[in-house]
Amino acid sequence: MPYNSPHLTLSLSRDPARTPVIVGVGEIVDRPETIERALEPAQLITEALWRADGDTSGKSLLAQVDSLDVVNSVTCRYDDLPGRVASLAQLRPRRAVHGPLGGESPVRLLHEAAIRIAQGENDVAVVCGAEAGYTRYQASRAGYILPWPEADDGWLDLLAEHSPHHARALGVAQPSTVYPFFENAFQAAHKQTPAYGMRQSAQLWSEYAEIASQNPCAWLRRHVTPDEIATPSPANRMVAWPYPKLMMANPTVNQGAAVLITSLAKAREAHIPAARTVYFWTGASAVEPRNYLERDQYARSPAMEAVLDRCISEITSTGKTAKLMELYSCFPCVPKMVLQVLRSSNAHAPSVTGGLTFFGAPLNNYMTHAACEMVRRIRKNSNQPGLLYGQGEFVTKHHGLVLGGVPPDSIILPATHSVQASADARRGEVPAIATFAKGPASIETHTVLYERDATLRHGVVIVRTATGERALARVAAHDLSTLDLLTNLEQSPIGTIGSIGPASDGILEWSVPK
Repeated sequence: MPYNSPHLTLSLSRDPARTPVIVGVGEIVDRPETIERALEPAQLITEALWRADGDTSGKSLLAQVDSLDVVNSVTCRYDDLPGRVASLAQLRPRRAVHGPLGGESPVRLLHEAAIRIAQGENDVAVVCGAEAGYTRYQASRAGYILPWPEADDGWLDLLAEHSPHHARALGVAQPSTVYPFFENAFQAAHKQTPAYGMRQSAQLWSEYAEIASQNPCAWLRRHVTPDEIATPSPANRMVAWPYPKLMMANPTVNQGAAVLITSLAKAREAHIPAARTVYFWTGASAVEPRNYLERDQYARSPAMEAVLDRCISEITSTGKTAKLMELYSCFPCVPKMVLQVLRSSNAHAPSVTGGLTFFGAPLNNYMTHAACEMVRRIRKNSNQPGLLYGQGEFVTKHHGLVLGGVPPDSIILPATHSVQASADARRGEVPAIATFAKGPASIETHTVLYERDATLRHGVVIVRTATGERALARVAAHDLSTLDLLTNLEQSPIGTIGSIGPASDGILEWSVPK
């Protein structure tokens, strides 16, 4: 079983001295005219902090910040990124932390900042982050050495450590190659043809693009049709079946964001207008086993379900519905899975921000930007609560948070944000994992990997053996008939029985009879 989220207690007093509220948000998108004029991540964060402070419409709170959470940043390997930010922004926090990897981490950091304020541990807190991946990429192409700390390129290796050795050997230990397993399993479980699933993803992503086009902080602000998203091309190469590049998160951006949190009493003391304050209603967290081969299945996530059920049930208990949502969107399978949990027939993309492809994916920091936009939306309609849902790793870490423009009548942040027990109770039996197998085996889920020049590398299948064990196997690049099966748009191959056995290099291979 993986690590658990911390069980933090909170008794949210009606005393305004301890009621946590968001009072300021700030964002920056940096499109430098030249590489030399680009802002490094610490500078982006500092600018976002200043903007968040100005957004309160009250007295400055930056001098009173006593808690600084910086979302994990990898553009530069700073010796002390929180210290660098504090120096640039002239902060003197008692607590300064560089957060862990994970797309859900901004939601968790916001939640836990609210808990500390409610418990009296802090008075003014900031959650902030930034990446400058676009400048790093441009500098690399131009052969220009940036006067910045070197890049922290080891984050993908850290992520891959949670995958077994044979998954790394087969190239399925990164998000771009693992999430397709969930997409294909989801399609089969809901009796969708791959063609239907592709159209659904493309339509959803086109709607994200439309939302991003209206967001001044988005990286890509243009209309993108479903056909453009679904059709492979030199600019939209296939990466891992069934996802081309335009269905994947876009980390090549320069973006920063900051959220300023304090108590209601402190907000009043700073003369921050009531219309600027946004309240914390409830939240929840849970995790799946970090090794994705140790999941009970791939069409759904018990941890996701437990988190969303906690959040939505608390909203509906007030007689309201969550019309404002930001559901993490690194790959289409994630919002699809969430919408299935929510039993939503919403015809529009569940986003206020624009998604990680078109708004941009400053790696771990997307949900900080989402929180900024959610706060702005709630300020415009104080009676409408908003749901922030983030997830990290390989559908592994899940955190939801509900915000509102008015104090909730009946709900408080719960005594613990972990709903791990509920997640574990929903989980089915996990099969044993076989590192050696020979004989018949049926596909549980699959993908096909492609090189950057669009040539096919090989297929990868997760299969169940005749004895019920789970195994990971390659489909050889020369096995065209089996690869055709895996990429057939009219029928899912999941459930197909083939043969598994070791190849000459010792790696398990799977194929269908010729």
